[in-house]
Order: sequence, then structure tokens, then C-alpha cells
Amino acid sequence: QVQLVESGGGLVQPGGSLRLSCAGSGASLGYYAIGWFRRAPGKEREGVSCISRGDGSTYYRDSVKGRFTISRDNARNTVYLQMNSLRPEDTAVYYCAAGPVATMRAPGLYDYWGQGTQVTVSS
Repeated sequence: QVQLVESGGGLVQPGGSLRLSCAGSGASLGYYAIGWFRRAPGKEREGVSCISRGDGSTYYRDSVKGRFTISRDNARNTVYLQMNSLRPEDTAVYYCAAGPVATMRAPGLYDYWGQGTQVTVSS
């Protein structure tokens, strides 16, 4: 069983950057696809980015393409989400999840979830 812990959230001004971390324990995250999801107040959860196991293919929702980068560090058993050029609409609780398939459209396919980290983009 995998335990996931997110960190790196906080308050940042528009245009700023944050790097979220998803640290795994109990198993190697390399065996799993990892997804980043977010939920803003009053909105549905949405997929932000994901990275496949194996070849490490990456995927992004359109609104974050060119601004966010997902990556793995297998030595640290951690997956990162580098977020640049942040906008107020990026404000949300961000969650990482581990599962067999890299998808942003089917969060139910992920077996393990972290507790979330708050990202607030505001001046």
C-alpha cells in the first residue's frame, strides 16, 4: 500500500511560482502512474497533470500547458509539480494520486490519494 503526502503549497502572488511535492512511502512510486488533481471552492475536482509509469509520458490540462511541469525523482520516491506563471484561477487544494493508468479524466481509477495542499494565488 502506498502513502502519499503532498507539500509545497502556500500563498503566492499572480505570476509567481510554487513547486508541489508528492512524497511516497510504502512502495515505489515508479510502479504507479501519478496524477495531480485540484479542487477549487465551489467547483468540481479536476485533473491538472499526470505522468505514466514506464515511459514517463506526461499530460496536462489545456489551461496549465506551458506553465506547469510534472516530473519524477525515483531516488527520492517523489513526484513534483512545478507551477509557474500562477494565476488566481489556479487557487485550489491540490492532491496527488497513484494508480495503474495515467489519466486526468477518471480520478476513480486512482487507488491512493494524499491529503492535499492548499495553493492560493492572490495579490
